[in-house]
Amino acid sequence: MRIIIDAMGGDKAPEEIVKGAVMARRQLGVDVTLVGRREDVEACLKKEGCNDIDIADAREVITMEDEPSTATRRKKDSSMAVALNLLRDGAGDAVVSAGSTGALLTGATLTVKRIRGIRRAALAPVLPAGEHGVMLIDCGANVECTAEYLLQFAFMGSFYARRLMGCEKPRVGLLNVGTEDTKGGQLQHQAFALLRKAHEEGRIHFIGNVEGTGVFSGGVEVVVSDGFTGNVLLKTTEGVIKYMMTQLKGVFYKNGLNKLAAAVLKKDLAAMKKTMDVNEVGGTALVGISKPVIKAHGSSNAASIFAAVRQAVAFVQSGLIEDITENIEYMKLRTDE
Repeated sequence: MRIIIDAMGGDKAPEEIVKGAVMARRQLGVDVTLVGRREDVEACLKKEGCNDIDIADAREVITMEDEPSTATRRKKDSSMAVALNLLRDGAGDAVVSAGSTGALLTGATLTVKRIRGIRRAALAPVLPAGEHGVMLIDCGANVECTAEYLLQFAFMGSFYARRLMGCEKPRVGLLNVGTEDTKGGQLQHQAFALLRKAHEEGRIHFIGNVEGTGVFSGGVEVVVSDGFTGNVLLKTTEGVIKYMMTQLKGVFYKNGLNKLAAAVLKKDLAAMKKTMDVNEVGGTALVGISKPVIKAHGSSNAASIFAAVRQAVAFVQSGLIEDITENIEYMKLRTDE
């Protein structure tokens, strides 16, 4: 298996990206191709004492100032564009990039293409909740959605939860302002009807509407949303977690007695922090693209890139894309509906 890594994407490129790639090569045993300016990548590899990673030279870099919708077309020799071209041409099994989310999504859609029949690809992070985690799909790729998009997100999320989250019968909820069937606007009403029908046909396990407070309750594994609402939920969650961790740290360092309590709970606190650490999660899958593409966090360090590669390996081995392809007819609206 070969993982293609955009060496120039992200705030800490190329040093941390290369370090993470070397970790993946040594610990996971996967073949790696780093894409970026050859001299810069070679210098980083030399520091790591690594000589068994391939380099694909790319002279340009896509920055946050580039227009996402045209970045990979305008900068054809950018590390991201070259990486996606390599994936399309079969030179690797998956792509990992910490670069611009919008550029990666657009580039993957135009270069690697969506699975035939899928209307829109979605960003689908797995958040820490319950036994298996909870997938939020979509969280920013599609600000405006149709009910059919949400239906497809529900199917793709269910397949992902079964294949990669270890959940045999994932529960699907529609993110809404209330749990009653009549809540929400026109989009939510239409999507609710489609999801309930799919549930009645035994194709997904739809449990109804889910409020924001219910996302982390452990009662759902897949939360379906339009990209705008999903992104607000995701960013709010990240902010609250950071705030709570800061507050918790302040409490434990307040006085000697509290410090003693912190020492007793040190292992448990470290375990809790690990479940919320973006460096442990790895990245976000672009679900609906015809080959595995993983978006790593923009501030990824070596550990985060390693985790993203590990996620990419699991994605390749999962059979998720085959599941979606084989069931595509159940995910499309009929002309008589």
